Amino acid sequence: MRKSRKHQQHLRLRQNSLSRFIRLAYLRLIRLQDKPEVVAKGLAVGVFTGCFPFFGMQSLLALLLATVVRGSKVAALAATWISNPFTSVPLYIFNYKIGKLLLGTKDADLPPLTLESFTAFKELGSTFAITLLTGSFVVGLILGVITYFYGLAILERLHSRTIRRRRIRRQK
Repeated sequence: MRKSRKHQQHLRLRQNSLSRFIRLAYLRLIRLQDKPEVVAKGLAVGVFTGCFPFFGMQSLLALLLATVVRGSKVAALAATWISNPFTSVPLYIFNYKIGKLLLGTKDADLPPLTLESFTAFKELGSTFAITLLTGSFVVGLILGVITYFYGLAILERLHSRTIRRRRIRRQK
């Protein structure tokens, strides 16, 4: 019985720390001093690069692209977490299927996901890689554009609300 109680406490702590991490990331994004357009560009670039299967390189690519488009580097880094340990496999399967649909490639027998699957995926060859990258590019582009416009609308609303609150505080 003690093990289950300790286990429940451990799960609550993990859940609280995850929700705290998400809340802090959200607050940091909102409190960025950049213009809404700059933050929205950063978010869009981060989502775009987060759709690619370049483990570990997504952040560097996001920083590079955020610099090129003059977007927020902090927002770009945060948005790359669209592909995290929970979402990466479904996202990459979806990207592969989109690439397959666009390129008209035949079904490849995908190996099961195990520790040895990286070697098996390498053996599938360039057709698999091109199909996945094409799907990743298209999905990333679409999600990036959507993120930019929705992010811009939300950030402009938050920005104007902040300005109104400051004016009210000054008048008091």
